[in-house]
Amino acid sequence: MNPALPWIAAPVVAGAFLALIWLERRRPLRRRVEPDLRHGARNFAIATISALALAAFEYPLLRPLADLVERQRWGMLGALELPGWVETGVALLLMDYTFYLWHVFLHRVPFLWRFHAVHHVDLDMDASTAFRFHFGEMIASVPWRAMQVLLIGLTPGAFVLWQAWFVLCVMFHHSNLRLPVAWEPWINVVLVTPRMHGIHHSQVREETDSNWSSGLTVWDRLHGTLRLNVPQSQIVVGVPPLSDPNQLTLLRALALPFGEQPHYWSSTDGTSRSPSIDNSAD
Repeated sequence: MNPALPWIAAPVVAGAFLALIWLERRRPLRRRVEPDLRHGARNFAIATISALALAAFEYPLLRPLADLVERQRWGMLGALELPGWVETGVALLLMDYTFYLWHVFLHRVPFLWRFHAVHHVDLDMDASTAFRFHFGEMIASVPWRAMQVLLIGLTPGAFVLWQAWFVLCVMFHHSNLRLPVAWEPWINVVLVTPRMHGIHHSQVREETDSNWSSGLTVWDRLHGTLRLNVPQSQIVVGVPPLSDPNQLTLLRALALPFGEQPHYWSSTDGTSRSPSIDNSAD
């Protein structure tokens, strides 16, 4: 791996985050529910705790594992012996697809949903939501990530590139950026957009159970889970029983997976919308 690669990726991600924060304020897609400072501070605190969990559990395992995979030529890509640039491209595609599968599991497996729900109860989607993941979810993802590295044959360089690609995509599609409507069909051919992922964060369950892709939209197209026909003015972000900002303090968000779980879809039948919040701007 080029030793300069992580040093290049970090400022690119940081610069993209700052650019999205600026653009969100100039072209907001949805009306905000909470004050910016309170919302951003809470998401930053959750993200910081999760980053510490990754530092303790993921980095000591996955970087050495990727080094070993590269030396031993383990995994599918190691066996194929493709040219370097082709191998990296295929690795990124396979990581993107297997993360699609992981995202489905986060919603379908009750134990994993306990933790992933902390991400979905955010009432305001913006670039900071891209980092609002419970530390328990981050720890639970480590065995899956190790399996990805081993089975795909992910090298350290491809791992760093995938991390940068993944974070850039997640920041982009969680952002509150209103893209020109005419651009959407063209961008959605390839990439997940803020409008598309906004549907996934809807309080309507059948809408939440769509648009699982994190980077490329091809996986939703292949599995028949793509949904693009919901106007943003009809979407209420969050989950029905936790629509009051006073229910979503930092401590309550961190404790949510460990207590008795609310009936997440009981306040609507999964096909209707709560009238309590009006998110406008298509």
